[in-house]
Amino acid sequence: MLTYFHHRRDLALVLFFAVLCAVLYLVPTGFEDRSKAESVRSRSRVVEVDNSEIRTFGLIRKGTQDVVMEILSGPYEGMVLEGHNQLLGQLDRDKLFKAGDEALAVITPGADGSPEVVNPQAHYRLGLELWLLGLFAALLIAFGGWTGAKALLSFLFTGLMLWKVMVPLMLEGANPILVALGVTALLSGAIIFLVAGVNRTGLTAFAGAFTGILTSCVLAVWFTDKFHVHGAVMPFAETLLYAGYEYLDLTAIFVSGVFLASSGAVMDLAMDVAASMREVVEKKPGIGRAEAVMSGIRVGRAVVGTMTTTLLLAYSGGYLTLLMAFMAQGIPLESTFNFVYVAAEVLKTLVGSFGLVLVAPFTALAGGVLLARQRREPKAESTAQSMQNPAPAHQSASASLTE
Repeated sequence: MLTYFHHRRDLALVLFFAVLCAVLYLVPTGFEDRSKAESVRSRSRVVEVDNSEIRTFGLIRKGTQDVVMEILSGPYEGMVLEGHNQLLGQLDRDKLFKAGDEALAVITPGADGSPEVVNPQAHYRLGLELWLLGLFAALLIAFGGWTGAKALLSFLFTGLMLWKVMVPLMLEGANPILVALGVTALLSGAIIFLVAGVNRTGLTAFAGAFTGILTSCVLAVWFTDKFHVHGAVMPFAETLLYAGYEYLDLTAIFVSGVFLASSGAVMDLAMDVAASMREVVEKKPGIGRAEAVMSGIRVGRAVVGTMTTTLLLAYSGGYLTLLMAFMAQGIPLESTFNFVYVAAEVLKTLVGSFGLVLVAPFTALAGGVLLARQRREPKAESTAQSMQNPAPAHQSASASLTE
């Protein structure tokens, strides 16, 4: 009966978040009208290119590439149109097409509705991205079963929350730290309770994870000021200001990114400790709270040793070329670690690791309160009575677990 109730509660939670994902997908961000409403975006196939106007200067190219495309979708499907690909001499932004490529064509119609301006904006990657997402979803469900399906739902919910809630609120000028903290708390609850269920184990993991994230937030605010790091170190920060959002607090957005980036690893570690403590309590129902806390801390010690290195590797992959550029110029380490770009990455790595290290004891303390029952000294009278009428072992274990 209890298992049936838990199953129904689990299913209700999954349905709730599935509906919430559908609502988030349909709700507009409020920024859709910032681009030209009359423009049409279509998938196209490159038929022919003309590179005669492109000039090469060392590693970069400048000029205009003429691109002839066959439109494969949208109101102009079947038409063959010519567009112009402007090269800016920026390796991170320029693209070069060749015959056979698929491109995203942005078509601006004229007054009579016919195509007037055709811009091959980028290589068309949406189909491959959706295929990759589908493959990931199939593998996750095949391996994880029902738990994998819930993990996939939490993955989709996280993406929608970031794009539909957090980013628009920050663009509107809301406090980035409070917005990110609120979104992270909501995501932590959704992810943990979807995977672990609405029970004491999930509550233990959520309490530990959120406390660790809150600690990372406080440390990020403190050390960002002490490091004299400003938000302009983030990619496209200046582009955002020049696009009419000069009122944004980029430094606060940077702080938000610090604890947001480490929150996934924090949740993972909190779930590991909480699940391990639940297993210990189930196998030894009479365990005291202090002993349960020490068991959780020992599990945390074993896991945190690899998790902090995982966080370092995850962050270092993002600034690998930055370190290579400084080393290639022979810049001493003392100078390298004083540059604002490197200091910002060091801050993100270490502050995230601080939260990761502290989440284990936080979760262990929460598990001691929520999972382990308080050990009471038996009274002499009760002891004598229990000796006369001993209860079966399986009843004793069952009773202790339900308390």
